Amino acid sequence: QVQLVESGGGLVQPGGSLRLSCAASGSILGINYMGWYRQAPGKQREFVALVTNDGSTNYADSVKGRFTISRDNAKNTMYLQMDSLKPEDTAVYYCNTDISRSSLHFNYWGQGTQVTVTS
Repeated sequence: QVQLVESGGGLVQPGGSLRLSCAASGSILGINYMGWYRQAPGKQREFVALVTNDGSTNYADSVKGRFTISRDNAKNTMYLQMDSLKPEDTAVYYCNTDISRSSLHFNYWGQGTQVTVTS
């Protein structure tokens, strides 16, 4: 079993910054990538960013240049530094990971952390 626990969400004004964390625990050998998704009220969950085992990163166009994803493998923790936040970034942010075991893939989600950007 794998547990993903997000933290760092909150209320911030437009133009402000937040740093989200996702701590992974349990059977986490074989992680292929870790990523962030978000879901705004009334909208589908959407991809935000991911980081692979070799450190490669990928971002949604809407956050490129403003958000930075990173991993601390020693701490089994992933981060999302969010700068220049906009009201449209308001959403519940979810941590996600894909793990390989015996050629099968398993996908896990955290419980989410709320980010609200408002003046």
